[in-house]
Formats: sequence, structure tokens, C-alpha cells
Amino acid sequence: MPFVNAWFPPARRGFAIGVFGAGMGGTAISALTTVPLVDAGDIQTPFLVTAVVLLAYALLAAAVLRDAPGRAVPTAPLAQRLAATARLAATWQASLLYAVAFGGYVAFSVYLPAYLKTSYGLTQSDAANRMAGFVLLAVVMRPVGGWLSDRVGPIRVLATAFAVVTAGAAAQAFTPGLMPGATIAFLTMAAALGAGSGAVFALVALVTPADKVGSVTGVVGAAGGLGGFVPPLVMGALYGAFSSYAVGLAALAVVAALTLLFTLTAVRRFIPAQRTD
Repeated sequence: MPFVNAWFPPARRGFAIGVFGAGMGGTAISALTTVPLVDAGDIQTPFLVTAVVLLAYALLAAAVLRDAPGRAVPTAPLAQRLAATARLAATWQASLLYAVAFGGYVAFSVYLPAYLKTSYGLTQSDAANRMAGFVLLAVVMRPVGGWLSDRVGPIRVLATAFAVVTAGAAAQAFTPGLMPGATIAFLTMAAALGAGSGAVFALVALVTPADKVGSVTGVVGAAGGLGGFVPPLVMGALYGAFSSYAVGLAALAVVAALTLLFTLTAVRRFIPAQRTD
């Protein structure tokens, strides 16, 4: 993230980081290829293929990637830099936003096949293909969210994204028919979560000092991973208790609505000097 950030002026960082963030499409590639690779070889095959791809990329990166001229290099000790990062309000605000936006994307990419099989009686392959469509749309929308953030500001993009997730989750809590109701609800949420994920890092690039971008994005990225880890556990527990996903989806709607309110109040007030629209 700091590598990409350093190559672009502030007005273009949203789109650039959004394109970089589209690499989250690797989850779709993994979901669609892991089982076929196992079937074609054995349980070790996906790991060996991944190792080869990583090694090839490492060699390519070593050959062609270069740090941006004039890159800000932090000189303070690690502990001091981490403490300074923790004192930045932007670190924790962006972490909360990313935990909901990217965490929601990760959670759906993990749990959506099980949900579709249980609620709509789909086969494993059909559910996996629909999940891949969800992921693909979110991936495409991530650079779009960054591009829009460059033009209208990340606050507007984030507010719109969380409003859409609120509406989509609330509608899906009533378990509408798969076509078109549930399909529309999940695809609109996919688009919103992807755009919101791109907008979060556009916001980080806008308000974070250049020498702290790496440490801030590290914390924010970890929050996104945690945000994706918790919801599937909650959904599973709620389904076990109530034999229904409605409560879990209603909870998602409430969380998205609260995050929308947080974006329009605390986050907007935090960046009035830079860009609030």
C-alpha cells in the first residue's frame, strides 16, 4: 500500500489504490480453483501451485519494481512509529470502516455458499458459482470506489455504500425469492462493499502523513481481516439458536446503519480541512 501510494499524487491515489485493492479477487480464484486442483492431483496440489506462483511473482517484482523517487522513509524507531500510529484518530476510524466494508465482503465470500445451500436449496457448485459472481462484482467495484473518491470525496462514497448495505441486508432478512429479490440484494451489497473498501483506503491516503501510510494501512488491513472473521461465527451461532438467518442479516443492517452514522458524523468532522464531501 505505501509503495503504490508513493507513486501517485493525492488526487489520483484513490483510483490507484483501488486498482491495487482489486487483488482481493484472489479469493474468487481460490474458491473456483482449489477443488478442481485437488481433483486433478491431490490435497497438496493447490499449495504447490500457490508456491510456484508466489515464487514467480517474487522474481518478477525483484526485477521490475522500484520505489518511487523521493519516497518518505521513516527514521524513528519501530516502537515510536507504532505509538504515533496508534495516536492517530484516522487509524481507528479507518479501521472501523474497513472492518465493516472489507470484513463484510470477506464474510460473504466465506459464508454465502452455506447460506445459499441452506436457505435456497442450491447445490454446492451452483452456490460456489454465485459466490464467485458476488466476489467478482465487489472486485470490479473496488477501483470504481477509489475513482469516485478522487472525484466526489470518500465520505460520499462511504455513506452511499453503507446506506446500500443497510437496505440490502434489511431486505434479505425477509428471505425474498432467489430471483430476483435475493440476487438483487446480494449483488447490490457486493457492489457497495467493494466500492466502500476502495473508498476507505482513498480516505487513508488523503488524511495520513506520508511516512505513516504503511503502519496505518497495516492496522486497517488487520481490522478488515478481523471484520471478516467474526460475522460467519455470529451467523452460524444465530442460525443454530433460531434456525434462521434473519436475525444475523438484521444485525448486519444495524451495524451498517451505525457505520453510516459514524461516517457522516465523526469521520466527516475529522477531515474538514482536507475534504469532507
